[in-house]
Amino acid sequence: MKLDTKLIVSSSPHIFEGEDVSYAMRQVIYALIPTTLAGIYFFGTHSLLVIIVSIVSAVAWEAISLLIRRKSLSALSDFSAVVTGLLLALTLPPKVPLWIPIVGTAVAIILVKQIFGGLGNNFLNPALVGRAFLLISYPVIMTSWVNPIRTIGNELTSTATSLASTATPIVSTATPLAIDKLKISGYNLPSYFHLCIGDIPGCIGETSVLLLLLGGLWLIYKKVIDWKIPFSFILTVFVISILFGKDPLFQILAGGIFLGAFFMATDWVTTPLTSKGRIIFGIGAGFLTMMIRIFGAYPEGVSYGILVMNALTPLIDRSFKPRKFGEVKK
Repeated sequence: MKLDTKLIVSSSPHIFEGEDVSYAMRQVIYALIPTTLAGIYFFGTHSLLVIIVSIVSAVAWEAISLLIRRKSLSALSDFSAVVTGLLLALTLPPKVPLWIPIVGTAVAIILVKQIFGGLGNNFLNPALVGRAFLLISYPVIMTSWVNPIRTIGNELTSTATSLASTATPIVSTATPLAIDKLKISGYNLPSYFHLCIGDIPGCIGETSVLLLLLGGLWLIYKKVIDWKIPFSFILTVFVISILFGKDPLFQILAGGIFLGAFFMATDWVTTPLTSKGRIIFGIGAGFLTMMIRIFGAYPEGVSYGILVMNALTPLIDRSFKPRKFGEVKK
């Protein structure tokens, strides 16, 4: 019997999964929907407007950049600009002026992503750079927090300051991390339950640890992200908290640890390629986060911890480069 065989010679890759960037970005959006809806529920319709303006402006800046670079607008279909806009919005205070996300997405899309050649060529996380720029440029706006207008249960999640007016549904307040770091009088720290649920002062999408964890587990299940970075990140924060006499549960539940660990630190482009490198990345981000929280001027350090490790990713990849098949170890 004669077999009709044909040898095909081609370059790698030789195995295809049928999954592309668009698929991964859509999974990230799906994973962020629960915490996005929770942020809108807890903080009101202005949060929804911030999210919409952030996403629309991110897509608009992407389109403008592609036109200037004379590239096809078909690149918009990968949903990466949507993810950048959504992530940036979720790291903003609920009551920021609507021009804030427009400025932030301009920095994220134009200066961090497109100026380096587009998706896959940026060495820093665009959404985090956008947030860091806004925090440095407009510190008062970016650190103006409000109590949630809705809570779970009868307890007010973050006790309002003595200056709070009962006639006003939106009350200026401080985040749990700021209360703990600055020892602000007139406030009580929320319970672990409320830290998990998310009806506490904070950024739009960072307060609900439970929903962020569910979204992160979904991404791990769909194999969009690797568990090593979030696990090593959160574990490092936990261990350092113990070493410095901090409440480890409070440190991992308060602030942006879960949003950063699952959705920012796992960015494909700006994180290491190897398993060992990803563990080192997570440990470094967790360590820097806690150093800023303990010794720095800001109560929170997730954004800067991840950005520093983004910059170190090429060095990590070079240091933990796997040996070529058949290579003799020196």
